[in-house]
Amino acid sequence: MANYRRLWTILLVVLGLTFAVLGYFGREVYREAPPIPAQVVTESGTLLTTKDGILDGQTAWQSVGGMQLGSVWGHGAYQAPDWTADWLHRELMAWLDLSALDDFGSHYAELDDEQQALLQHRLKKEYRTNGYNAADDVLVISDRRARAMTDTADYYSRLFGNDADYQSTRQSYAMKENTLPSAERRADLTNFFFWTAWAAGTERPEGGATYTNNWPHEPLIDNKPTAENIVWSIVSVVLLIAGVGGLIWAWAFLRKEDEKEPEAPAKDPLTRFKLTPSQKALGKYLFLVVSLFTFQVMMGGITAHYTVEGQHFYGIELSKWLPYTLTRTWHLQSAMFWIATGFLAAGLFLAPIINGGKDPKFQKLGVDVLFWALVSVVVGSFAGNYLAIAQIMPANLNFWLGHQGYEYVDLGRLWQIGKFTGIVLWLVLMLRGIVPALRQPGDKHLLALLTASCAAIGLFYGAGFFYGERTHISVMEYWRWWIVHLWVEGFFEVFAATALAFIFCSMGLVSKRMATTASLASASLFMLGGIPGTFHHLYFSGTTTPVMAVGATFSALEVVPLVVLGYEAWENWRLKNRAPWMASVKWPLMFFVAVAFWNMLGAGVLGFMINPPVALYYIQGLNTTATHAHAALFGVYGFLALGFTLLVLRYIRPNLVFNESLMKTAFWWLNGGLVLMLFTSVLPVGVIQFVASASEGLWYARSESFMQQGLLQTLRWVRTFGDVVFIIGTLAVTWQVVIGLWPRSKQAEEGVAELASK
Repeated sequence: MANYRRLWTILLVVLGLTFAVLGYFGREVYREAPPIPAQVVTESGTLLTTKDGILDGQTAWQSVGGMQLGSVWGHGAYQAPDWTADWLHRELMAWLDLSALDDFGSHYAELDDEQQALLQHRLKKEYRTNGYNAADDVLVISDRRARAMTDTADYYSRLFGNDADYQSTRQSYAMKENTLPSAERRADLTNFFFWTAWAAGTERPEGGATYTNNWPHEPLIDNKPTAENIVWSIVSVVLLIAGVGGLIWAWAFLRKEDEKEPEAPAKDPLTRFKLTPSQKALGKYLFLVVSLFTFQVMMGGITAHYTVEGQHFYGIELSKWLPYTLTRTWHLQSAMFWIATGFLAAGLFLAPIINGGKDPKFQKLGVDVLFWALVSVVVGSFAGNYLAIAQIMPANLNFWLGHQGYEYVDLGRLWQIGKFTGIVLWLVLMLRGIVPALRQPGDKHLLALLTASCAAIGLFYGAGFFYGERTHISVMEYWRWWIVHLWVEGFFEVFAATALAFIFCSMGLVSKRMATTASLASASLFMLGGIPGTFHHLYFSGTTTPVMAVGATFSALEVVPLVVLGYEAWENWRLKNRAPWMASVKWPLMFFVAVAFWNMLGAGVLGFMINPPVALYYIQGLNTTATHAHAALFGVYGFLALGFTLLVLRYIRPNLVFNESLMKTAFWWLNGGLVLMLFTSVLPVGVIQFVASASEGLWYARSESFMQQGLLQTLRWVRTFGDVVFIIGTLAVTWQVVIGLWPRSKQAEEGVAELASK
């Protein structure tokens, strides 16, 4: 117990200190966010836009899909440009051309090197000088810059409309025709794009760096990594090496000898409990998991294909009905839904076991209500996404019923409230089974940690309610990453580790002491880097250098515990040989082994590839980010949710025998397809883009001329092979779950008679 007390103390101290850091610097995000001026005026007094005009542009951008169509400040989709970098470069080139015509009577491209250098010097001075007057809340810009803005805005108005001259560009960017039909809203949209570019090119009042820490790379105005960027990048690498070394030292020299493994029981302890009504009702959850998984993969295939054909799917102009923005929205949202449903099903399966093998009163009713609530949220949010992107949804209802515009939190606010309500209901259902067990005598430390992780999952999704439709985008990003990073990558990680430990402990395969000790230690390690590591997503989102320092420091520590996951994979793999009856759960265990592998590779190696500030400076918003996202989100949480699904299926269908052929196909083709997708297409494209970003600027790495060159087109076509392999694996695991839930013959039910009798 003393050992537990020490581990609990460490965990609570870690949580207290790291949340204090997250909260303190979150206050700095509010305080130091780039100002949105009440008015933007020219030196001659002409009013160009207002704060309301900029925020109206933000809502217009949200209504067309926001981060699912290109990106802003590097966050979003990868096919269309980053609108911040693109606007900034176009406006700079327009200013140079106007200056060349005014001062030399020729276009900029026709000037000699000395004349171009003179204009570039003037350009940098004008653009990096902050014209915002905080006392008056007014931004003053030159008349020449206003003319450059007008030229740039005209291009965007035509691009987001249906101007025939830009049809091929829209196809290259996978934009549907007449993306934003209202001319007035297109004008607002350009105001928002201008403001994001202004913040990226103008230095803070104290000087030294722009509001976005000199991001994006833009040589024309000397936007390059700051000295602090380089320093904290080196610090993060040193801390990673030190952290890994310290972990190895502790593992080799400081840990005590492992206690002897308990003797495996002769029969699976979990089969000794009679299935409760609420557990029997979980079949529909599993069907929802694989249905949404299959849907997500199909939407992903269409989305990937749009990167080569733009508006067509093998010659069919599918974008009229299912544009890229919509399929990418559904692709990400369905992933969030099915992965969460898999976790919820695992928890609901455990609740009666924790409660001594019986349901609390009305538990089945609660399970049924929660399921249909989830279905309602899925259908409602998907319908709202469609109506918003089709521009059918009234503008004043878009945020609440349509599309919030923010990646991973795309669903309308009403559906977000519904999802949160469902998660809280799940928490209540879990607590109804857990609380009575906590009152029983005995060692309850592992159960207490599981309870705490359930509470965190239930409550921390509510962080998404701390911003609104017209909230400053820097503030919104702070809270959005509470969901995407802290909720998903933090507390779900702790829940998963603790739930697996609880399951293996309940099976009698590991001792309760070992399971509890490992879970508490893992939770401290995950939270130490994970909570402040949230800031590594915010280096260039209108935050200051201290935020970069905290993010770089702690995100390096996030990787440290992942280096030992190879050992965890081996430990999980060994479990299948502990007892003959373990053969019946071989395939869920295999999926858990895959989780450990992809946690190390996808979250660890590929995650750290983009985490240091200097790395992210050049590759934020490129396909390198997508490489990490796919490997971590599906490789870790996808395989984990599927493993939970198969495990629950095995127990709620006691006579089920997994089809070896189907499961081999599912496991190896899913893993093989993911490897092929990432390492033959997505990562090579990202590396080539990285070279272009570092040499020319981010605008070029995301430009039409660069992305449509032959080599990159070929690499995106090559992805088809990996996608097809992955789809076959998807269909195999889906079919296994379907025939497991509804066996076609008695043979499927009787196939494990020998195993069941052991």
